[in-house]
Amino acid sequence: MTATLTGRERRAVASRGTARRPRPRRRVAPYLFVLPALLLFAVFKIYPIGQSFVISLHKSVGGTERFVGADNYTRLMHDSLFWTALKNTAVILVVQVPVMLALATGLAVALNSTLLRGRALFRLGFFLPMVTGLVAYGIVFSILLGKEYGLVNWLLGLTGLDPVPWLTDPLWAKVSLGLALTWHYTGYNAVILLARLQSVPAELYDAAAVDGAGAWTSFRHVTLPGLRPALLLTTVLSTIGTLQIFDEPYVLTGGGPDNATLTIGVYLYQNAFKYFDFGYASAIAYALAVLIGILGVIQFRLLGEKS
Repeated sequence: MTATLTGRERRAVASRGTARRPRPRRRVAPYLFVLPALLLFAVFKIYPIGQSFVISLHKSVGGTERFVGADNYTRLMHDSLFWTALKNTAVILVVQVPVMLALATGLAVALNSTLLRGRALFRLGFFLPMVTGLVAYGIVFSILLGKEYGLVNWLLGLTGLDPVPWLTDPLWAKVSLGLALTWHYTGYNAVILLARLQSVPAELYDAAAVDGAGAWTSFRHVTLPGLRPALLLTTVLSTIGTLQIFDEPYVLTGGGPDNATLTIGVYLYQNAFKYFDFGYASAIAYALAVLIGILGVIQFRLLGEKS
């Protein structure tokens, strides 16, 4: 005999079934909240990126834009100035970035030491250069490193040394650029490494000490493995920043002398806003983006966690 449900029971079952099904309004609500951000991202990010690629396929001829296909990218392969800019950028990446990260690692270890008094003050002091505007600190360094009236050469003169052509000699101009970059970004990377270092369990150092490990052995087998994710992050960020570097060489030397500090960013700017060759400048930008992507994948493969 089949039991029959009363009207009240049928309504209760129907209401429970309705409660289990999410209301359409609740499904749409999250998308409505993120819609403004998505629209802004599409207008100010996706559209400019796509339009830049379209521009890279055109060239201005007689004041009109003409479709040239991959000619701008082919031109890159035979442009000696582009390869000079790429070489200069690579020198900064290979020389300055490792030195900066090594200093940042040592600084992070020192700032994490319990023997250091006033650690908060030191942390603030080393991070303050990052707050300084790029153009502002570039101007300050150009004044400090001036050959005739610069403070650095004045101090060297007090010790009997000859003035150094910091900004007018190709080699010293690269050194000056490296010094400026190291001063500005070392503290920033040190803070990132310090944040990771503080999460390394103290028990690991205690266990290493019990096993007879010295300071260097503990640093090599405990500190460095613990810093690995942060080192990967700072390496990738420093690589991206170096490949895009523009403000410092533009303010300090303008890419000179003799193109010694010409970077990809400065060369892109020159083509876009000095020669108004926006198609070629866009091609340079996309070549730079591809290079950043390739180096990023390589760094993640080399420094990422092994599965």
